[in-house]
Amino acid sequence: MKTRILALSLVGLFVLGGCSSAPDEELQAVELKGPQAIYASAKAAMKNGNFGGAAQILSDLDSRYPFGELSHQVQLDLIYSYYKSGDSAQALATIDRFLRLNPNHKDVDYAYFMRGLTNMESDDNLFQTLLNIDRSDRDPSASREAFNDFRQLLNKYPESKYATDAQKRMVFIKTRLAKYEIAIARFYMRREAYVAAANRGQYVLEYYPDTVMVQEALEIMVSCYDQLGLEQLKQNAIKILKLNYPESEFIL
Repeated sequence: MKTRILALSLVGLFVLGGCSSAPDEELQAVELKGPQAIYASAKAAMKNGNFGGAAQILSDLDSRYPFGELSHQVQLDLIYSYYKSGDSAQALATIDRFLRLNPNHKDVDYAYFMRGLTNMESDDNLFQTLLNIDRSDRDPSASREAFNDFRQLLNKYPESKYATDAQKRMVFIKTRLAKYEIAIARFYMRREAYVAAANRGQYVLEYYPDTVMVQEALEIMVSCYDQLGLEQLKQNAIKILKLNYPESEFIL
């Protein structure tokens, strides 16, 4: 009886072991192929929307054939796969490695563009977007990085096919950064730190003059200068408001 129980237990272990190793066997089957066939498997995974699986295959291919004829394209596809699968850290690391090792490659502009996209994605919060929650006060470091990435793309490759898209994204990012400055200015005002709040408003005027936040920046400056008793600075801000935003309640 004990022998039968032991035999059944062993059979069960073999069955469980076979089931749990199925994904590994599938990956091993891919690894047994040559580089061209492995790359074809990765492209098929990308086409099917399985970017996590594609990234795994491409990463393995990149490790096994770092100097192969497909190496550059493998790295570029790996960047995109990491980006699409939401792995921003790996995407940025792969982009930086590509730029460092291939500074004169014909697709360097694409690498800069993908760096900007990845940093933009890092700054986005899906939960807040779905619930329409305004968190303009969250740290904009990733947005600043994205802005610099797109600016480098435009400065170095003004004729790039990604230039127009990069310009549009820079406009969006500037509004995001201006909103952050306004949110911090409001924070300072609530704590009666009027000098700091006015300086934030002035910063928006100097660095983001083409955004929709300029009116609010000027209105903050008027309020702060009024609280500080700085009449001349207050009147200067009101004058700019009158010229550009005559409907503002601050000049009625």
